[in-house]
Amino acid sequence: MNAAILIPARLDSSRLPRKMLADLEGEPLIVRTWRQAMKSRLATEVVVAADSPEIVRVLEPLGARVVLTPPELSCGSERIAMAARGLDADVLVNLQGDEPLISPENIDLVLRPYFDAPEGSTLPDCTTLVFPIGAGNRSELEDPHVVKVVMDCNGRALYFSRSPVPYVRNASSSLRLYRHVGLYAFRADVLQRFASMPVSMLEAAESLEQLRLLENGFSIRCMETSTDSPGVNTAEDLELVRRILRGGSAG
Repeated sequence: MNAAILIPARLDSSRLPRKMLADLEGEPLIVRTWRQAMKSRLATEVVVAADSPEIVRVLEPLGARVVLTPPELSCGSERIAMAARGLDADVLVNLQGDEPLISPENIDLVLRPYFDAPEGSTLPDCTTLVFPIGAGNRSELEDPHVVKVVMDCNGRALYFSRSPVPYVRNASSSLRLYRHVGLYAFRADVLQRFASMPVSMLEAAESLEQLRLLENGFSIRCMETSTDSPGVNTAEDLELVRRILRGGSAG
């Protein structure tokens, strides 16, 4: 079993311009994310799929493998699918470039179902992570930037939404609510098929690329994690990560 981590890194960002090169206590954000990915125990290779020569120039002197991809690709998964074509890997992890504090243990958690699959069995189409939403946490439930997920009894995703799901008409002590942690692992062939499909109806409506998989009949297995770290989407997020790094609490 060979696993590779691919990190899509897009220089332009509507909410935080040039965030991949933003300084985080002396190192660019994308370098921090790459260093965390290199700590995975299950993945044997890390590749950055960049859309700008500036990102390439920052990473290559450190020994990172970088593939330059066209800037017009519509999403991170399409970017890594292009970068993955030259790799000899059974499983491919999509780790967003704006996750400088990602836990290496979480990367290995999303890979674990592939490595634990019985010999001869079919590997999962896709795996991802979910994190519990605390009871009564209305701010997370109602925040459209927090993606919610509902699952079946076997931990497979039924739906992802920016809206509060499920609608709780009758609360019960057994009801558990989850938010999505945007880290994925794909079987190699599934990733290429995903990238070749057009944007789906629900994907376009919610602006959530994982819905393309569900709409086309693929399954997404959800792994519950007890740890999460802030990604960087805004200037406020950037300052939060800087404070965490100054406090020495990065994994």
